Amino acid sequence: MTEYRTQKRKKWYRLDNAAKMIPSTTHFANTRVFRICCELHEEVDEKRLQDALDRTVKAFPYFNSVLRKGFFWYYLEESDKKAVVRREDLPACHSIYSPGRKNLLYRVNYFGKRVNLEMYHVLTDGTGALVFFRRMITYYLILSHPELGDADDSDLLEKYEENVGDAFDHYYTKGRGLAQLRTMSFNWAFRLRGAKDPNMENHLVEGVISSADFVRLAHQYNTTVGVLSVALYIEAIMDDMNMRERARKKITISVPVNLRQFFPSDTNRNFFGVITISYLTKDYTGELESIIDCVRKAFEYQLSQERVTKTMSSYSALEHNVPIKVVPLVLKDLVVQGFATASQMGVTCSVSNLGRIAMPDQLAPYINYFSAFTTASSAQITIATYRDKMTFGWASAITTHQVMRAFYRKLAERGIEAVVATNDHDAETIVQ
Repeated sequence: MTEYRTQKRKKWYRLDNAAKMIPSTTHFANTRVFRICCELHEEVDEKRLQDALDRTVKAFPYFNSVLRKGFFWYYLEESDKKAVVRREDLPACHSIYSPGRKNLLYRVNYFGKRVNLEMYHVLTDGTGALVFFRRMITYYLILSHPELGDADDSDLLEKYEENVGDAFDHYYTKGRGLAQLRTMSFNWAFRLRGAKDPNMENHLVEGVISSADFVRLAHQYNTTVGVLSVALYIEAIMDDMNMRERARKKITISVPVNLRQFFPSDTNRNFFGVITISYLTKDYTGELESIIDCVRKAFEYQLSQERVTKTMSSYSALEHNVPIKVVPLVLKDLVVQGFATASQMGVTCSVSNLGRIAMPDQLAPYINYFSAFTTASSAQITIATYRDKMTFGWASAITTHQVMRAFYRKLAERGIEAVVATNDHDAETIVQ
């Protein structure tokens, strides 16, 4: 069991095993906040959005929690605070968690036709947040268009509402978890460069393409959407490398994996692992196929059931290691920070795919597309697909966007045009 009650009758929850590492690694641009957006075909009404949020919180009370600091571990405590919808007035993915403050760990804001949910990764991962967000958007559109009646989303959502169990703990098997964590460290890789925001705030670049066109391109290369996305990104990064770097550097992409695909679980908390795809740039033949072949083999090997199980168990290693259990939290934070700092040097950037987002069919006329952005130590692309709109959301403190410019050029060269937007440049400067 992960649910308890204090003397004040407030529920509290142990952090899941992925979440335990997050407070210690929250700093600067890596706020560990991710954003999910829904672009509608109409201007957002603040009052109706507030009503929709209030209804959603009632269905998912777990999300209305605050982060507390214990002697040995952080934990979540239920809160009676009310999340208030606001017109967007903060930088994207701005910090949510403030040590010592009992603030909610998510925010909902809007601008024009867009609704944003920003959430601290301690609460959940992208899959869990999408369940919450889809329910809120459904309520909002029903409130805005009473003629819709009750949009039937029960099959999509109900099973997640009350499931706040720690799936990591449920499926943990004792093994060489800490050893695997160590192998993820001190593995040097090419690092993205460019001017950075003086306040280390995140800058966003969003590109929207046809999902059908991208699937056709993947089929032309006899591969999957996930493999093609990573391969194109690696090829774009190579455009930013000089010849000396190409001869001796490697590009390493970290890819979060939804573990619910491998272990039956309906938890709406964190349940993900991370695989790493490394490509030796000296092996590039000038053809995308040489990158695709490497990425495909890495996916196949690291997504085997055995490898996924080891990766999943590594997230539980810190909690189940007896010597670490009895160490005070202040020292645990230092250990986790050390692992995180070392592992960051082994990652060029990240690519995350939320997959196809399902919504009730009768809501389709009112929804343009979904997109998502995730903060990281360097940069991350988050992919989201709704019907025929596929979006690539880049988030980074880097204010120059040469890699993303190259990425969209790679797509254009293969016949896929993108509509590009950003929160800090004229979109035309991205694709020129």
